[in-house]
Amino acid sequence: MALKGFDHLVVRVKDIEAGIATYRDGLGLELERTDESEALGIKQAFFQLPGGGFIEIVAPTDPDSAVGRALEKRGEGIHTVAMEVDDLEGTVSAMRDAGMQLIGEGGPQVFVHPKSTHGILLQLTPRS
Repeated sequence: MALKGFDHLVVRVKDIEAGIATYRDGLGLELERTDESEALGIKQAFFQLPGGGFIEIVAPTDPDSAVGRALEKRGEGIHTVAMEVDDLEGTVSAMRDAGMQLIGEGGPQVFVHPKSTHGILLQLTPRS
């Protein structure tokens, strides 16, 4: 298994503008860009971190989206921790062999179900 480093953190919020204000004005991070994913039913804001990686703030535009359901069930907070891996296929294979529940195998990135990681959705991202 080859987790190589932190890539990014996703934080779910009820209100994207309030989330942006917290991380920009309260924490002093520079807003890099905003986006919206109709397919995922979310608005997004991206903040680069000093030393590498980034924080992504997400708010649902659709209450039935994964983020909307998580917000309703668990409230605001950490939604995803993304880790870089050198060998996605090998890492996924080792995790599967260890009994981890995986989501999206065969895709460009794979997620480890929160049931396998004590409540955190873990994203595995190939190192670029």
